[in-house]
Amino acid sequence: MLMMTNIAELTEVIIEEGVKIVTTGAGTPKSYMPIWKEAGIIVIPVVPSVMIAKRMAKLGADAVIAEGTEAGGHVGETTTMALLPQIADAVDVPVIGAGGIADGRGIAAAFALGASGVQIGTRFLATEECPVHENFKQAVLKAGDRDTTVTGRKAGSPVRSIKNKMIKEYLRLEDLDVGRDELETLTLGSLRKAVQEGDTDNGSVMAGQIAGLITDIKPCREVIEEMMQEAEQVASQLKI
Repeated sequence: MLMMTNIAELTEVIIEEGVKIVTTGAGTPKSYMPIWKEAGIIVIPVVPSVMIAKRMAKLGADAVIAEGTEAGGHVGETTTMALLPQIADAVDVPVIGAGGIADGRGIAAAFALGASGVQIGTRFLATEECPVHENFKQAVLKAGDRDTTVTGRKAGSPVRSIKNKMIKEYLRLEDLDVGRDELETLTLGSLRKAVQEGDTDNGSVMAGQIAGLITDIKPCREVIEEMMQEAEQVASQLKI
């Protein structure tokens, strides 16, 4: 939210187009929550901590997405396994688990930890319907359990991506304590480079740690059906 300058304009479009559900992240929706709620929109913020989860619930959030540091993109510091049950115990709204979930075992684990649902991102990068460049998909398939890292912690804007030439240069500059402007110059347009142009060396290939579990590209329907079947099997065995 804080990283965008046209939120007011987007809010008007959201209401005009009759959008039913809005998720928010990378900032607080405090200023726009009353407007969305008045329009009957369900608001679900992504939260990285118990404190922020409580704050969002107090503001009127209909649910919260408890996203652990395993996730791709902008992240917090707490792992999903530690974060999810603490948030589930702290708020009275439904909690959606996210970060490090890519199969039925992860879904079952999230429910065991108190989630009412899950949000899955990285697994769907490697699907036929995902519009990212083929090189991006292949980078996800090739990634192992140690192939992602977090940049931007010193600047207060941590992001998890697959390691590449650009990420290594960012980390080098970060260690040298260069200014934020220089770091932003390095990453300017980097997500577009990876997603649209397929430049997985100089682009930002945002993906979670669970990328190491992904080995094939399938249709979304097949991925969902397989995950749900496995989740039901695991839950049955554990009597969740």
